[in-house]
Amino acid sequence: MTRTELPENTRTTPKRTVLISGASIAGPALAYWLERYGFAVTVVEKADAPRSGGYPIDIRGTALEVVRRMGILPRLRDAHIDLRRLTFLDEHGREVASVDPNAVTGGVAGQDLEVRRGDLTAALYTAVRDNVEFLFGDSIETLEQSGDGVDITFRRGSPRMFDLVIGADGLHSRTRELVFGPEKQFHRYLGYCFAGFTMPNTFGLSRETVMWNTPGRAAALYAVGENDRVHALLNFAHPEPPLEAFRNPQAQQDLVSALFAGAGWEVPGMVAAMRDADDLFFDEVAQIRMPHWSSGRVALVGDAAYAPSFLTGQGSSLALVGAYMLAGSLAAHRDPAAAFAAYENDTRDFVTANQNQVGEGDAALFPTTREALERRNTMLRTLATAPPSAAGRPVHSALALPAFVPGADVATFLAGRA
Repeated sequence: MTRTELPENTRTTPKRTVLISGASIAGPALAYWLERYGFAVTVVEKADAPRSGGYPIDIRGTALEVVRRMGILPRLRDAHIDLRRLTFLDEHGREVASVDPNAVTGGVAGQDLEVRRGDLTAALYTAVRDNVEFLFGDSIETLEQSGDGVDITFRRGSPRMFDLVIGADGLHSRTRELVFGPEKQFHRYLGYCFAGFTMPNTFGLSRETVMWNTPGRAAALYAVGENDRVHALLNFAHPEPPLEAFRNPQAQQDLVSALFAGAGWEVPGMVAAMRDADDLFFDEVAQIRMPHWSSGRVALVGDAAYAPSFLTGQGSSLALVGAYMLAGSLAAHRDPAAAFAAYENDTRDFVTANQNQVGEGDAALFPTTREALERRNTMLRTLATAPPSAAGRPVHSALALPAFVPGADVATFLAGRA
């Protein structure tokens, strides 16, 4: 492979060094663009390897243009799950409505993507692994800024200095805590927690989701293909985050078991499978809302800066778009303060609009009262008979991606390596 020539202004100045914390979605996407713009990039990730598995995620609207410019859209099209049906059940397991998933998500059939999270992370990692340094099995221990750069000590590796540090390390970001303080000041709890895991597909499900609801409780089985496993989700309303459960798997299982006691349909079997699962993931449904996404030579991207929660379905899309916008701003402005200000100015409205999709009060799919549940069911019955939309939600495409690197032949630059 041969590298497409960079513009003169990036070839005659020393490479700026950037440390990115986090190798899920925002981190590798940011690394891709920064490397292309002439930065020397290092990614540190506490896991020992790129993470596989995980729930399917959506890529919509503006984010589709990001992956197209990265050259990974064909690979992701091949990995598209093509979920075909979303069925809602009442407390007795009787069907309430069966709808096109796009009618609920605001997606566009034939355009938007739904892929396994592991397929997206693998595509991103493959795109950058030959040109970016990865430090797996490590993490930032301390961070100290100076006029010359950012001094980093790692949990395992030797200390190093970088020109810039970017936190792409998720909802519970260590980078954010080190620079901006405790998470609680930016954390917006949305009143729900969930347990996710996989279990045997003994239900005959294929490319579909079935969701059972009672007020304040939901159980979903999500079959991404014709295989012997399904993703299971147990979601429940809780007035305050159950802090005692977050670091105690036994407490998580006991809490979920107690809250779903007496539930019908397939829920008892799901609870039993949860106790045997080796991939249980338990967390709260929350957003991160920050007045600023940067401080000095450190900035945040993706969930670390603006987690929207899975209720919006836009977490991965915001991570991809945010990474593109941050990298482009750093390429266009050598001064970090100017670059970070441009990134925030050009991206915040898009982020806020997508975060606001979660709404206020009861989440649309997870009502907490019988009255709200009946309103939701009435809405679903209407959607089941409505023709599919060809437009999707405007907020998903509300940001038009700019072309960065002034003076470059952008079309050639974005074409990549020959």
